[in-house]
Amino acid sequence: MEILVASAIGLMTATGLFLILQGRSFPVIVGLTFLSYAVNAFLFAMGRLTVDLPPIITPGAAYTDPLPQALVLTAIVISFGMTALIVVLGLRGFLETGSDRTDLSLADAAEEHVPAPEGEDAGRERGGAARA
Repeated sequence: MEILVASAIGLMTATGLFLILQGRSFPVIVGLTFLSYAVNAFLFAMGRLTVDLPPIITPGAAYTDPLPQALVLTAIVISFGMTALIVVLGLRGFLETGSDRTDLSLADAAEEHVPAPEGEDAGRERGGAARA
């Protein structure tokens, strides 16, 4: 059982790191989600992998530690909020630059930007958002 859980945690970590190193924003978001799942599984496994035992300390008996379970529940809520924030930031970055690349430098951004002709679109920024 321990080998299976350790292999799953290692696979999720490797997949998350691979996706984070991609050049697009969506794989980075999915990679961060995989890393948070791997951390949650690791924290959960820290509480001992026992079957059919209550989370109660009794003299001379093995028990399941409830603290890692509480940490995992807290981490799930925090990772959900973090994922929502990163999705919004990625969407905003795409709308501002017109590209979802994460390694977009300022020189590349200047080359991709085509200046608007004089007239009604002169006050518009990249991505179609009007300047307020």
